[in-house]
Amino acid sequence: MSGSTSNRRPRVLIEEWLPIEELGIESRRENSTGLHPPPNRLHVWWARRPLTVSRAAVLASLLPAYSEEWPEELRRRFPTEASYRQWFLRLLGIPGDPMAAVKRIALATERGIRLGKEAYGYPRAFTSIASEEELALLMELAKSSWGDGDISVADPMAGGGSIPFEALRYGLTTYANELNPVASAVLQATLDFPARFGVGLADDVARWGRRLLSMVRERLQPFYPAGPGEELDVFIWARTVACPETGKPVPLSPNWWLHKPKGSPVDQWVGVRLIADHDAPECRFEIVRGRAAVAADPQVGTVRRGVARSPWTGDPVDGDYIKAEAQAGRMGAQLYALGIKTARGRDFRLPTEMDLEAVRAAEEELARRLPRWEREGIIPTEAFPEISNDPRPLHYGMRRWCDMFSPRQLLALGTCVEALRELEEDIRRQLPPDRARAVMTYLALAVDKCADYNSRMVRWHSSRGVIAGTFDRHDFSFKWSHAEMAFTVPGKGLDWAIDQVADAYAGLARLAESASLPLFSQNGPRPVDRLTVENRNAASLPSLPDRSVHLVCVDPPYYDNVMYGELSNFFYVWEKKTIGHLYPEWFRSELVETDEEAVANPARFAALRRRKKELAEQDYQRKMQACFREMRRILRDDGVLTVMFTHKRVDAWDSLGRALIEAGFVIEASWPVHTESEHSLHQAKKNAAASTILLVCRKREASGEPVWWDDMRGRIRQVAREKAAEFEKLGIKGVDLYISTFGPVLSVISGQWPVLTSEQDERTGEPKPLRPEVALDLARAEVVALRKQGLLAGRAVKFDDITDWYLMAWDAFKAIEFPADEARKLAIAVGVDLEGDLVARRVIAKKQSTVVLQEPSARRSKGRVDPNAEDFPVLLDALHTAMMVYEEDGAFACRRFLDASGVGSSAAFKALLQAAMQAIPRTREKGRFIRPEAGVLENMRLAFFPDIEAPVEEPEPDLGPLQGKLGLAEEAEAEEIGEEEEEEEEEDVEDE
Repeated sequence: MSGSTSNRRPRVLIEEWLPIEELGIESRRENSTGLHPPPNRLHVWWARRPLTVSRAAVLASLLPAYSEEWPEELRRRFPTEASYRQWFLRLLGIPGDPMAAVKRIALATERGIRLGKEAYGYPRAFTSIASEEELALLMELAKSSWGDGDISVADPMAGGGSIPFEALRYGLTTYANELNPVASAVLQATLDFPARFGVGLADDVARWGRRLLSMVRERLQPFYPAGPGEELDVFIWARTVACPETGKPVPLSPNWWLHKPKGSPVDQWVGVRLIADHDAPECRFEIVRGRAAVAADPQVGTVRRGVARSPWTGDPVDGDYIKAEAQAGRMGAQLYALGIKTARGRDFRLPTEMDLEAVRAAEEELARRLPRWEREGIIPTEAFPEISNDPRPLHYGMRRWCDMFSPRQLLALGTCVEALRELEEDIRRQLPPDRARAVMTYLALAVDKCADYNSRMVRWHSSRGVIAGTFDRHDFSFKWSHAEMAFTVPGKGLDWAIDQVADAYAGLARLAESASLPLFSQNGPRPVDRLTVENRNAASLPSLPDRSVHLVCVDPPYYDNVMYGELSNFFYVWEKKTIGHLYPEWFRSELVETDEEAVANPARFAALRRRKKELAEQDYQRKMQACFREMRRILRDDGVLTVMFTHKRVDAWDSLGRALIEAGFVIEASWPVHTESEHSLHQAKKNAAASTILLVCRKREASGEPVWWDDMRGRIRQVAREKAAEFEKLGIKGVDLYISTFGPVLSVISGQWPVLTSEQDERTGEPKPLRPEVALDLARAEVVALRKQGLLAGRAVKFDDITDWYLMAWDAFKAIEFPADEARKLAIAVGVDLEGDLVARRVIAKKQSTVVLQEPSARRSKGRVDPNAEDFPVLLDALHTAMMVYEEDGAFACRRFLDASGVGSSAAFKALLQAAMQAIPRTREKGRFIRPEAGVLENMRLAFFPDIEAPVEEPEPDLGPLQGKLGLAEEAEAEEIGEEEEEEEEEDVEDE
């Protein structure tokens, strides 16, 4: 979409075109094979953008838009715009037709055939390495656009490093900055070392890793004894509190499954049966398999939503009591099962006296070492911060970071730190200084990986047979039942972590090979001379001169989605002990400095109670505006700012849009790329944006006369309507369709800024500037109108506003539960009142910060959802009454209701049934609809309205290579594609 770029600024490709369908497919493919790209496997970082999208954003922001006025040589290379676009796709690593491949896969799946990754005919795009000829042509094209052969790219908020990694791979001068020290260390390991040392350093990491492993294994071996003919795999624990009545320990676990692979026959299922013998001092367990396991019902645990049940008395154990016991240091743990491997394969057994004695010995050894370790700073005794967005560790007695580990886990990690310190002298003696520092950094990241997968915050994933890491939910959710690594076993524990890091490094180095081609090492600067990694606030980048950067490409923090600083403290406290002395300027403070972090964190303003959310929003906008102003300073006058943003809430877009506009940018183009996998059997329970929006910005020139909002409304409506229709044809749907219009609408506003409203500022008497949120709400209303037509196959049928809202909520969110603020904004767009209409009529129920769509039977009310009602002014009530009668009393009773009420012959009712079938997810699991509403509607259609055509059903997710084909290392890092989260396993505590 065109904006107001001056003629002095040559148009770049991304302002005219971006292959969003191909990029969406490749982005989802990138993380769907079970083996993530090397940056993702190196170390945890939250919300990394796909490499393919990062690559496209960088290259399309620098390459020129096609022009028939190009020099003759370029015109010969690209005689048509289509040939130029095909070359760009090949440059991205997409030589085939991914859309055709997706269709082939879908068709084969329908016929029960699995084509596998070969269906695409080419490897995943991010694995493509540009040739010297391709890079030379890239530079020639860039020079024709910029008049400069040294093209620079800056990412001031580099995070996990996807953007600068791709910029460096394509021979561009790259600047990567991060405020967070943990991310800075990850950037050093992702960008600098692979380009500096190449693949050969992987051998050094592996060699010194083996030395470290040998030292650790020698010291820890006695604490992990194995039985005859078995190999230890995992220890599975339950936290305990004393029963208030008997004083005996109550093992706390949401369920007792050990092995229940999805789709596996019952005879493969394994669980434990809890036995409370009143003559025994503690509960004991029995391994149950197959039908016996089903009969024991391991799905029913002893704790749910923070409230436990005592197996000794059957009485509830209050959540406040559990927290009080934990905070008093009286929460214990009971080892109830071990996963082992034998000649027959994986199995489970109960702990023996040998196992329990090893645990006691580890506790005694830790107690012996602890005084010295605390003096020498070996273990993280720093306090968990009192001010935190997620205080659950404090609620459950984990006041220090070391409290997040069981005694044996802490002994293992402390031994790793101690051994690494001892090994450092040999590493420094045998390797050059920079190479030694690199090896130490990667070994420290391996220790981080051990901490991530060997804490009290991990769980045993019974459906996949792996340990799910500490941050599988991107928070500090408390785990009642936790797993423990068999730390010294070959292929497990530290051995696994070192292998993962060395392999990830080798992958990074291989991907970075194009950055070291002769074109650049002989005729230009070495890769490391083209790279700068800094640790600073993005609001102040003094090392970059004014107007010096061609492209700023940034993936900023997503408002309140992830509290990066708070989460990264988990790793910071360990890295400070392993490599803090190697990067002293990064690890000066006790914990990560979060006050400067640009996130909307209400915890910072908790003392102000009701205003904390508002102040957090203002703080985010203020900091982002300061960062964008600094980006404007370093950007050339003809430069490009490309911003990636993913958020489903309007207020997040409002804050980001205002920050961009007030910082002096105009949005020239906007592209939605469907980057996140939506193939999840629990998608009907969740609400998340699956698209990344790329905003392409330029410096705004001097503002002209103010524009009045009333004069812009029509233009906003038109743009929103046109872009929504365009993106809908490209497969963008649900909440992402609403979001896809935000960029184009912000483009219109930013190009006409300042936009004034008829409201007056109380202090100055001047007209108030427009809040972008107002325009975004107008765009939402246009999408509502478009989607309603889509649900009705283009027909215009008038429902009442409440019925419209219900349909649009299902259509947008594909979930029964979603944020209350989004429900409110949709209500405004449709014209209903959240409390007075939707809550009062039981269409929704409020649940803290979310709302829940109510099933028909939950809406039972005289005169509304009522078989005896005389009329139905709200058509949704008629539909829900019919559904309730069908579900409770059957088809015959439902027919009587439809005939007696007259709604069965109503064209509007029939249209509503059709629209609801389109809006409510029709995903099946094992042949049954996940959402019961979809099943009832389908049965009603078949029984009473067979002339209504059934919507196309969403196929059951194909787990592909994830299903039974991965080793521990790959599975532990794999995206949980197509996995149904077991609610009881995930349900750790009530929302705090």
